[in-house]
This record gives sequence, C-alpha cells and structure tokens, in this order.
Amino acid sequence: MLINVPETVVADALRGMAAAHPELTVDVENRVVVRRDAPVAGKAALVSGGGSGHEPLHAGFVGPGMLSAACAGEVFTSPVPDQMVRAAAAVDSGAGVLFVVKNYTGDVLNFEMAAELAEEEGIRVAQVLVNDDVAVTDSLFTAGRRGTGATLFVEKIAGAAAEEGAPLDRVTAIARQVNESSRSFGVALTSVTTPAKGSPTFDLPAGELELGVGIHGEPGRERRPMMTSREIADFAVDAVLEDLRPHGPVIALVNGMGATPLLELYGFNAEVQRVLSERGVAVARTLVGNYVTSLDMAGCSVTLCQVDEELVRLWDAPVETPALRWGR
Repeated sequence: MLINVPETVVADALRGMAAAHPELTVDVENRVVVRRDAPVAGKAALVSGGGSGHEPLHAGFVGPGMLSAACAGEVFTSPVPDQMVRAAAAVDSGAGVLFVVKNYTGDVLNFEMAAELAEEEGIRVAQVLVNDDVAVTDSLFTAGRRGTGATLFVEKIAGAAAEEGAPLDRVTAIARQVNESSRSFGVALTSVTTPAKGSPTFDLPAGELELGVGIHGEPGRERRPMMTSREIADFAVDAVLEDLRPHGPVIALVNGMGATPLLELYGFNAEVQRVLSERGVAVARTLVGNYVTSLDMAGCSVTLCQVDEELVRLWDAPVETPALRWGR
C-alpha cells in the first residue's frame, strides 16, 4: 500500500487534501473538512461523514452546491459525535444544519447523539437517513437497508437547494424525496484490503463474484462464477428496477468500487444503458466514475434515482467540490 503506517493513514490523507485544496479548511487533528467560506449567511448547511476508505465520499463533496462540512472517521469506522458537533458549529449560520447519515449502526447512533448535543448548543438540526441498497434487508453493519450510492444524489440535489437559499425544512424534504426515489445494487469482483489488516477482509476465490456486496465488504445475495459485463448489468439493473419501479426518467450513477478502471466502467455503463432502454426507462442524466468506493475493491454499483424537472434542475445546478464540479 502507498502509506506510511496504518495508524496515520487518515491524517496523512487529510494533510494531502489540505495541500491540494486551499478552498477547504481541513482540521487534521479533529478530522473535519469545511468549505472555507462557511458559515454562509442565511444558508441551511449540510453536514455528512462516515468511515474513511470510501473516497471521494464524503470530504471530496465539500464545497459550493454540495456539503458544507464532512467528518472523517477511521477506515470503515464512524466518526464520533464531537466531530459532528464541531462541524455543525463551524457551518451553522443560524439557518440550521441537515445531517446526511448513511444507514450503518455506528453512523446512526453517533449522528443522533451529535444532533442532541448540537441542539443543546442552540443549533437547529434535521436528519435524513440514506438507505438505498436493495441487495439485502439487514447486514453485518445495519438494521435495515444499507446506505450507498444514493448518498451522492442526496448531497448534490439537497446541497443545490440549500445553495439557492431554501429553508432547512425544504432542504430536508428534498433530501428525503431523493432517498426515497433512489435504489442501488453493488457487485464485487475482488475483496477489499484495509490498511490495518493488510490482507483481504473476506475470501472471494478467483473466478467468482459477489452479487449485492456492501461498501465494507458485507455479504450480498449470492456468489456466482464470473459473469460478463452484459450479464452483470442485466442482474444489477433488474434488481434495482424490481424495487424502484420508476414511472418517469432517472438519473443513473455507474460507480466504481475503487479498483475498477474507467475503461471497464464506461463499458459497463453501455450495458446499463442498454438494459434501461430495453426496460423502457428514460435516462435524464448519467454519472460514471469512482465516487462511493471501498478502498481497493474491484467492482461496481448501479444507483438509479427517479426524478422530476425540479430534481433534474437541482442536479444540473452549479457545484464546485474536489470530486464534483460543473456549471461554475
């Protein structure tokens, strides 16, 4: 691994992020990343976070049009409430803060505690729980569905609404609408290796894949012999559509798990678009790349969000973050 020692990998990454992105304020000691112009007067703020190892989620999405701040936990480990309270205090302008929380037990408990502490300090807090993964109902890390690729949709679309000056209640309603309109399904071609362990975290024999894997390497629905990109797209997209049942256009995210090159992801996107066309689903926008990753796992996920004109407009709105930027 391209690291010094496992114990400093998160701090080292944050120091490097600070050097690369002067438009951000990076508190390496407390592991909080804030847009430099925060707090923005009259603007509802968005705060998210989670375990490191899913980059660019979340710190890579801090900036105008998206998150106001992000908290980085240890690898695959939730940040602690003190980080979240510190982030909320740094970005609150008096218009309130929305916590965007992926549905993992540690994240849920810590963000709930942080919300209580922040409100004791006079910060108004709302929360949205992202639980878009259709692969399994419960997993090693969750009660209920896992939060995965829809986190990007929630942060981008709700972040655009906040940037336009929408009040906290409206931003929260949009965030919940996006989550409820989104579904995801992931596939692993290899296991994932954490810095602390230094070896694969689960056994996935060569020539096999895991259908429905979680972003921490949690088990999915089943294992099968290696499939073609076409076959994987058929399985993954049908799993999403069976649950989502869209009756309008969608935004599609074809996401890499960290080790799958863009050459393969774009080829996989061609198959995803084929399936959607065959199923009569119109695609309003598509994003392809590594956005919600799992360290060095090879694999992919598909996220679809059913949208109306307002959600498409907010998706297209300007954004300027390390990992997403357009329209500015």
